[in-house]
Amino acid sequence: MPAPRLIPEFAPQSGVMLTWPHAASDWRDSLAQVEPLYTQLARAIIRHEQVLIVCYDAQHILHVKQQLVDSQVTLSRIRLVAVPTNDTWVRDYGPLAVHDGQSLSLINFMFDGWGGKFTAALDNAVSAVLDAAGVFQSHGLQQQSLVLEGGAIDTDGCGTLLATTRCLLDAGRNPGMDKKALEKSLQECLGIERVLWLDHGFIQGDDTDGHVDMLARFCSPHDIAYTRCRDACDEHHAALLSMEQQLQTFTDSGGTAYRLHALPLPAPVYSGAGTRLPASYANFLIINNAILLPAYDDPADEEARRVLARCFPGRDIVAVNCLPLIAQHGSLHCASLQLAEGILGPVAEYVQP
Repeated sequence: MPAPRLIPEFAPQSGVMLTWPHAASDWRDSLAQVEPLYTQLARAIIRHEQVLIVCYDAQHILHVKQQLVDSQVTLSRIRLVAVPTNDTWVRDYGPLAVHDGQSLSLINFMFDGWGGKFTAALDNAVSAVLDAAGVFQSHGLQQQSLVLEGGAIDTDGCGTLLATTRCLLDAGRNPGMDKKALEKSLQECLGIERVLWLDHGFIQGDDTDGHVDMLARFCSPHDIAYTRCRDACDEHHAALLSMEQQLQTFTDSGGTAYRLHALPLPAPVYSGAGTRLPASYANFLIINNAILLPAYDDPADEEARRVLARCFPGRDIVAVNCLPLIAQHGSLHCASLQLAEGILGPVAEYVQP
């Protein structure tokens, strides 16, 4: 039997997991701006698959349900669960799925608030609470001591991982681990045979130490979409050019150069305090038969849509205005987590914790 291998995001899905913003998080003063984005997101996803929404408590479930009903979002493909959280960035603390050709398993890595930057004890416990309550259909949730966020890695489904050196080797996450030790751990728990290390590239305002989902993403085992900056005066230009040049040296598992698809960098978006926010089209979400594109009310939104349409022929490209989301330094992919086919059963069989 082959070793379990991390399932790629472009594989068939049973649903998408979201954590709804709440008053006990940093969203407390901007719920009116961000909640309509979440209703739009839920509406777009349920056209193709289920949505699992993590709510803070039972009262919050009632609030979220009312938000959805008021926005005329059908509830028949939505599951609302009560689990307290620190924040909404479920990509980084939700479970990752592996498959060995016969059975499906979930991996729960440690989440420490991006190297201890933020309080994260509640977020770190979410996957275990959901699994204990029977929310997931799998052959068990495997706990790992390795600190690893879902937004920090991307796979082609064939044993190759794409990641940034700066993030994965950050001393605040797994002190003392070098590339060799980390690669061994990734091979053992995710079936990774090789890691493509990106040594360059950043997005200003991203406080994750360089998550790859802001920079470069697998669209297939042979295609990578990545962020390019054309403006030589922009602070990102040199680093993203170096990243592009490094991507051009990478080959797929068969030794063939990847087909590279350049996504534009949106015009700078700033917070009220004048700091640049992390707007990136690479932070798109893949769902069954569609791609959800983070949009920023920018002329480049349309160019990004055309690029992703070429990367994902036959899939609808659906724009979601993510200006409210980047105000808290993340975007669409950061706020969502795909759940592979087989993880969620029919809604009627769901038991709420």
